[in-house]
Amino acid sequence: MEQKILMERCGICEEEKERGIHLYKLFICCECEQNMIHTEPREEKYRYYLQKLKNMNQPTLYS
Repeated sequence: MEQKILMERCGICEEEKERGIHLYKLFICCECEQNMIHTEPREEKYRYYLQKLKNMNQPTLYS
C-alpha cells in the first residue's frame, strides 16, 4: 500500500513543505519556524516575519 505525503504551502517562505506547525490558520514550515525563533527584533528579517504573520488574521475568501 502506498503512503501519500501531504505537502502544504508555508505562509512565510511560500514553498511546499511536508513538515511544520499550524498557527491558527497559517502553516509554518520547520525551517521558517527555526529562523523566526532565532531572529532578533533589531534584524531586518524580523519585520518581514511580522508582515507575513499579519496574514494569519486575514479572512479566507470562499467563492
